Formats: sequence, C-alpha cells, structure tokens
Amino acid sequence: MFSNAVRIARLQGFDIKVDPSWLLIAALITWSLASQYFPMSYPGAGQAVYLALAVLAMLGFFASLILHEMSHSVVARRFGVEIKGITLFIFGGVAELGSEPKTAVSEFWIAIAGPLMSFALAFGFWLLAQIGWTLAPGGALNPVLGYLALINLVLAVFNLVPAFPLDGGRILRAWLWSRNRDLLAATRTATRISSYFAYALILYGLLGLFSGNPVAALWQVLIGVFVLSAAKGTYAHQLQTAAFKGKTAADLMTRDPVTVSPDISLQALAHQVLLPERKSFVPVVQQGVLLGCTDTQDLARVPQERWARTPVDDVYQPPDGSNSVAPGMQADALMRKISETGRRKFLVTDKGRLLGVITLTDLTGYIALLQKVRRMGGKGESA
Repeated sequence: MFSNAVRIARLQGFDIKVDPSWLLIAALITWSLASQYFPMSYPGAGQAVYLALAVLAMLGFFASLILHEMSHSVVARRFGVEIKGITLFIFGGVAELGSEPKTAVSEFWIAIAGPLMSFALAFGFWLLAQIGWTLAPGGALNPVLGYLALINLVLAVFNLVPAFPLDGGRILRAWLWSRNRDLLAATRTATRISSYFAYALILYGLLGLFSGNPVAALWQVLIGVFVLSAAKGTYAHQLQTAAFKGKTAADLMTRDPVTVSPDISLQALAHQVLLPERKSFVPVVQQGVLLGCTDTQDLARVPQERWARTPVDDVYQPPDGSNSVAPGMQADALMRKISETGRRKFLVTDKGRLLGVITLTDLTGYIALLQKVRRMGGKGESA
C-alpha cells in the first residue's frame, strides 16, 4: 500500500515509516500554525518564534500520531494479530495489520486503543498547559501544549466516527459481529454506513467550495473520497477472505483446458486456437506430457510476418515457479502471488503433470458468484 514509505525508526519491534505524502501535510500544518494559530494565541512575538513553535507543535502532532498507532499495534500483538508496521501518510497514520482479528472482542479492543491513547494525550497536554499558564503565564510553550491538547482531542473524537478506515468503523463492525456472529455481514453493514458518511462529507465539501474557504472544502472532499475508497476496499477484502476460506487452486481451476502441440506455428496458434477459443494463455502438451505454456506475449515477441514459419516450440515457457502453482495452494495465497507478480494465469501441476489452469478471472468470478448468491438470499460460504 505504501511502497514509497521510508523507515525512520523501530519502536517496540514495530517499524515506523513515513510516506512522502506526509511531508505535504506536515508542511501545511507548520505553515498554518506559524501564520495563523500562534500569532493569535501568542501575540507579540516575531515570525521566527512562530515558525519555531509551529515546527515544535508539528513534531508533537507527529509523535502523537505514532503513539496513537502504537497503541493499536501493541494491543493487536497481544491478541496475536500480526502488524507489518506503522506508516504516517497524508491522511494521518495507519497500523498495517498483517491479518484480521479473530474475534469481535479483539477487534473492539484493538480499535478502541487508539482513541483512548489520544484522549489520554489530550488530557496530559491540557494538564501541562494549565500548569504552564499557572507557573509561567507568558511562556512560549503554553500555546504549543494547548494546541497539542486540542489536536489530540479532535483526533480521538474524529476517529470514533463509525466509518472505515476510522477506528469507529472497526468498533461498529465489532459490535455488529458480536451480535450476528457473521463477520462478512457485519463488514457489509459497517461499509454501507461508512459510504453514507463519505458521501455526506464529499457533498458538504463541494458545497463549501462556494463558501469562501476552498482549501478546507477541498480537504473535506479528499477525506470523503479516501473514506469511501477504504470502506469499499475493506468489504472487498473481507468478501475475498470469506470466498477463499478453505479453497485451493484445485478447487477453483479450469479442468481439461485447451492445449496446443509444440510443433504448430504461431499463426495457427493465433488463428486456430487463441482467437476461436478466446484464450490468451494455453498449456503446451505433447503426447500427454506437459512441456510448458504460451501466451499472447510470446506472440508479441515475434514479428507477425514470421508467425507462419515459427513453431510454438521456439517460444513456449517451460513450467517453473513463475507460471505454475501446486493444486494445494490456498486461493488467498494465489491472489497475493498475482498481486505481487502481476501474472494473471498459471498452470496447476502436480509432479510435472498438468491438472488444469487457474486465472485471475477464475478467482474473481468465484467471488462475484458468491456475492450474487448472498444477494439472492442463499447461504453461500460461511464467513
């Protein structure tokens, strides 16, 4: 998700990373604080002082976000949920879960940990600010502490909105999950509510574009689009998890696939096999023995005027780990392989013997079928 993120630290066994997009929001926060917030809350100081206070406050916010996500990560680890790392990006921070919580109870405590940390930080900074105003009323750090108290309170409250990927969305899903014992149904309901919130935020932002504050309005639209995308992505991921639970490549593959001999020409391959059969990938077999596979990319590497005199034997790909999978490979693991490699079609082999072929279309088609069955009121797969 954050391929360009840079690791800056490792705390409690968790990698702390910063996506380049965070630099934009950090710069905007610093500029806003230096030009507006601190001149109003601490009048009479010079611009250099305001800039220094703004940088200090931005770093405090940075640390607060890390602590918010760290609390999620520590609790998740206690419940046996893998955490890949903590990343700060343009919309805040995220603890990247390597797996989903196993129970509604663990989902709830992992989700609530972040807002509880932010509430604690808000109270702590507020208390320090009160002490500062009492002991040193003119202290320059007092408005910084006040700002950090306010921003952590806002962070806590906003994250409790019941919309993915906010913590409130996960808390809502945990409650629904505990009630109906169906994680997929709970995710679907929580996602629908998240979508309503996202659409409302986008609409409010669009209306705000005409109210004289286009920057804030545009930011609301962007957050709404992000929430909408994350909500749909969460349901798609959960639907995939439910669909593929216990499924292997052998369960979802196409058996008895169309095959070709190595001695036919590329012209025959294109016009007698690929086009009529509407295939872009076929195994190469000779007298029942699997030799490999060929696809449209093999055709593209040979000039078309040479197709008639070039046999498939000259271009096919021998079976190996890049184009073949075992029949027992879990479907979700195969989906990850497709995502990581970009390859969409595979031979399914067992000890060099061709059992079938499996493609991204086979996998997505099965998910679509499951979704259709559920909509029609069938039981489908148990989540």
